[in-house]
Amino acid sequence: MSLFDITLLEEQLKKLEDETVKDGFWQKDAQETGKVLAKIKQLKHKVEQYKRIEKESINLQELTELANLENDEEVAKDILKSTIKLENEIEKLELETLLSGKYDKNNAILTLHPGAGGTESQDWVEMLYRMYTRWAVKNGYEVKELDYLEGDEAGIKSVTFEIIGENAYGYMKGEMGVHRLVRISPFDAGGRRHTSFASLEVLPEITDDVQIDINPDDLRIDTYRASGAGGQHINKTSSAVRITHIPTNIVVACQSERSQIQNRETAMRMLKSKLLDTREKEQKATIDGLKGEQKDIAWGSQIRSYVFCPYTLVKDHRTNFEVGNVESVMNGNIDGFIEAYLKGQFGVGSFFAL
Repeated sequence: MSLFDITLLEEQLKKLEDETVKDGFWQKDAQETGKVLAKIKQLKHKVEQYKRIEKESINLQELTELANLENDEEVAKDILKSTIKLENEIEKLELETLLSGKYDKNNAILTLHPGAGGTESQDWVEMLYRMYTRWAVKNGYEVKELDYLEGDEAGIKSVTFEIIGENAYGYMKGEMGVHRLVRISPFDAGGRRHTSFASLEVLPEITDDVQIDINPDDLRIDTYRASGAGGQHINKTSSAVRITHIPTNIVVACQSERSQIQNRETAMRMLKSKLLDTREKEQKATIDGLKGEQKDIAWGSQIRSYVFCPYTLVKDHRTNFEVGNVESVMNGNIDGFIEAYLKGQFGVGSFFAL
């Protein structure tokens, strides 16, 4: 299967551009015309990127042939640098091309929960939180902590945070599921090996153009003092907000802002995302909606294993992609896992050959 059908994209682009010159187009609803114009911009970017990369690839091939004929080592070095740069651009374009889902371009709301095991699993949640935060920062995203509940002795009981930026949900959606840790426990005086589990839920932040009807009478809104980071001011005021949607028993909470009003607005956006997810799951016979299959946070349900002992290995059980450098992965270097998952969904490899 071809990952990038340039002819198809050009046809889609022409069809949309033709639509903009039809009578009555500019009299349509602003949101509707805005979606068409945004799609045109997106398609133009992809087509232009493809053609530029294709042209540079051809130029590099011709330069390589000349360098070989003239045995010019300096030119060969320059070609190698240019090739590496072009390969990185191709990889980026490949991933962007895979992000074609309805909500892929949205911000992502992530929630981590520990499995059984108390402090061990809560510490594992904190490690994963740090890993995803570092990945986000390295890739130019903003991270905003929305809700945070400290562990009893160490770690985190639960944390909800938002990764803000284009394609955040598209990249993060494949991380959803159960993550398994195997290590020598720092909390075990006997130095024994422990296995811990944590689950990650990933939802897109829902924008205002998506209609989710919420009856105010169906909501129970509670306020309380924030317990996460934020300094003395946050802990002294009841600025945190918890909203319960009574018909579905969905609960969301936010304590990231100093203002109760701002926390309420953020919590409502989180509730919209969860309600949309519930609605889409109900509309589908199979469990392949936004949240994917919900499994117990236990052995046999993990999507990925992180082994620190007796050997070092991080392996994704869906794609079989693996990395031996566990520390690098925990420092946020998870692009390989993200790419393998996205390509696996399409059953494709690279669409360029240098």
